[in-house]
Amino acid sequence: MSPKTFLLAGALVLAPVLPALADNIEIHDPYARASTMMSQSGAAFMVLVNTGAEEDRLVSATSDVAERVELHTHEADANGVMRMVEVEEGFAIPAGGSHALKRGADHVMFLGLTRPLAQGDSVTVTLTFEKAGEMVVEIPVDMTRGSPAAPPKGHSH
Repeated sequence: MSPKTFLLAGALVLAPVLPALADNIEIHDPYARASTMMSQSGAAFMVLVNTGAEEDRLVSATSDVAERVELHTHEADANGVMRMVEVEEGFAIPAGGSHALKRGADHVMFLGLTRPLAQGDSVTVTLTFEKAGEMVVEIPVDMTRGSPAAPPKGHSH
């Protein structure tokens, strides 16, 4: 194996564990899931890290896995019932800080899935930042992440 081929093979092996980068923005620990195999919607979660000296903002996302992709959060209505709503202004990522997209909070929402999100697949998502511009991220589908833990043996709810 030539040194060039060896380096390329090594880079391909390490690619899934390295964070995605665009200017001063890094994407850490991304994963996507659907609520069920028959769902028409799904979501992606990750940590957005801003290594720059200025605040940036995730303003939109697109993917061919869904008819529409929106930035969403959960908020309580007047009766205290939680519901998902679109966040049209996007998510701020503070300078030298991070912003977590996680279940039950801010997230990327896939509406009108064009194919099922199956365990082990990946989803290509283009994230658009106000300052850093576009970043294409390959997000693994992990239907087990973020699931409620099973109660300890001998306990039930």
